[in-house]
Amino acid sequence: MKVALVHFWLLGMRGGEQVLETFCRMYPQADIFTHVYAPSQVSETIRRHKVSTTFISRLPKAQKWYQSYLPLMPMALDQLDLSEYDLVISSESGPAKGVVTAPDTVHICYCHTPMRYVWDMYHVYTGTMGKLKRIAAAPILHYLRLWDRVSACDPDVVIANSNFIAQRVKKCWGRDALVVNPPVNVERFAQSEFAPRNTFYLFFGELVEYKRADLAVKAFSQPGQPRELVVIGQGPQMNYLKKIAGPQVKLMGRLPYSEVKKYLTSCRALIFPGVEDFGIIPVEALSSGTPVIAYGRGGVLDTVKEGQSGIFFHKQTEEDLLEAVARFEEQENNFNPAGLALEAKRFSEERFVNEMQAIISQAFREKRGK
Repeated sequence: MKVALVHFWLLGMRGGEQVLETFCRMYPQADIFTHVYAPSQVSETIRRHKVSTTFISRLPKAQKWYQSYLPLMPMALDQLDLSEYDLVISSESGPAKGVVTAPDTVHICYCHTPMRYVWDMYHVYTGTMGKLKRIAAAPILHYLRLWDRVSACDPDVVIANSNFIAQRVKKCWGRDALVVNPPVNVERFAQSEFAPRNTFYLFFGELVEYKRADLAVKAFSQPGQPRELVVIGQGPQMNYLKKIAGPQVKLMGRLPYSEVKKYLTSCRALIFPGVEDFGIIPVEALSSGTPVIAYGRGGVLDTVKEGQSGIFFHKQTEEDLLEAVARFEEQENNFNPAGLALEAKRFSEERFVNEMQAIISQAFREKRGK
């Protein structure tokens, strides 16, 4: 069986690329197609495959300006000849699913999220532009929104990475999506035995606006608030966080994996105040035996269960976050580290592969009768 994997761009190893790695292990003979490719920035698992790029990669400074070339990516996908492939899996969060396939090709779209900048974050995205750029961008983003909706008709099956994203797929694309949560390396933080916990809470993640590290820092910096917060990560918000952080907050910057593991396995709980499409870090926390205090919206609703593996707050305010921390402390003894680690195993790679293979087999039966 000839298999093609279509990924929007390969310029780092984030959640989407980790899913692509699993597809690579499922189909070691597969060819990869992408718009822009930086071999040094991806894993050996991906580099072992034949990787072909669209003409976007040959445009000036494509690896830096790739997002500026978004309007050309639908046309670039049209140029890919996938007519000889039996199975095409498109990994979608930028333009990837709009490839042209043969009538008997099975096309599975695994959707991390519909393109946010043309849908629900359109006004946030354009709000950062100057007036002239915003006027010029309006018809381009309108075209991309129409293309995104029309090209969603192409895949035989759409799979969302969470129930939250399945709702977005329905709203943006008008399609029902199956839900298969992405694979998480649950063994990475697994413990043979669980040591006593320290008293600090932990925020871990990229310091960008939507992850709301600022909310956690403000809450734990309130005068008279006795709890300590450790923040691990780097990003555009770092300088701002340094300005607002109180003495109870330690900003550690980016740390190596070995150090992150120490903090994640010894903190009192993980603070997760943003909205994620799925959110791998809460699952990594659970696999460490660490409960999660999270804003109750987004993909975290697939991974954390109220009162069993974590506590939710429902307004992104300092008061609501601290109230959730207080509720957690009242129930803290109910969170069993071994039980949390067992809960995380629901998101193993083996489970992901089994669910994906079942869906792909069914799609072949429906299309080819075998």
